[in-house]
Amino acid sequence: MDNPKYKELKGKVVAITGGGGILCSTLAHAFADQGAKVCVMDLNVESAQTVADMINKSGNSAMAVKVDVLDRESLEEAKKRITEKFGPCDILINGAGGNHPLGTTSNPYLLKEDLVETAKDFKTFFDLDTEGIQFVFNLNFIGTLLPTQVFSKDMVGRKGCSVLNISSMNAFTPLTKIPAYSGAKAAVSNFTQWLAVHFSKVDIRVNALAPGFFLTDQNRSLLTKPEGGLTPRGTTIIDQTPMGRFGEPEDLVGTTLWLCSEQSKFVTGIVVPIDGGFSAFSGV
Repeated sequence: MDNPKYKELKGKVVAITGGGGILCSTLAHAFADQGAKVCVMDLNVESAQTVADMINKSGNSAMAVKVDVLDRESLEEAKKRITEKFGPCDILINGAGGNHPLGTTSNPYLLKEDLVETAKDFKTFFDLDTEGIQFVFNLNFIGTLLPTQVFSKDMVGRKGCSVLNISSMNAFTPLTKIPAYSGAKAAVSNFTQWLAVHFSKVDIRVNALAPGFFLTDQNRSLLTKPEGGLTPRGTTIIDQTPMGRFGEPEDLVGTTLWLCSEQSKFVTGIVVPIDGGFSAFSGV
């Protein structure tokens, strides 16, 4: 750690759900490099431990905790362990989320012939599974609300505390085929605004990132071909992204550190697109 830019983050306790994933593990390293004590929380504790070990080996401070963001008891136990080791949470990153194939249509548009399609696993809007849709809403919205209830309570009355949620481009304009995920992320954006107002008198700021298209374990097979190159959907996305590329995990770091530092102390209730211009492009 050499000359951290955000010196006020030094010593802060940062809890990150989904911290074992590609994007949030990058954020975990970024906070650690600023001297923060990082709590890497994930349902896959092995992935979380790998991230924490790397941070500790670099001379910074981290711990891994297994957490189910839909289980309050699991969250309370994680909070207890984190508080015992590092102290109360100062910054919460709600990074856990994802989609489910049962909440996804096979085609972007409904055609008459789709109603008589017999291919296995083919799904129109009429075939969407309510349990799959509920899973997506729970994971993204309830999986943001519950950790915030558990961890932000200790932030009340303390300076320099904030919550950062992870929304999506889908929250602005829904993408084809994924209505459940789009709706769930729209709920996260709305909740971010609501909570920012609700917490405004107790000095807890609440903001969100809205990443554009980043290659992750969840979407890589949808956007790229195993032999190399882009799928038709991947090509469409790049064609609609003025900067002409997918995002890289490091592209989230600058905005994240700024939103969680005192350099944005009068900023709350915003959702920041990090999308290479996708949301600004009309398509022509």
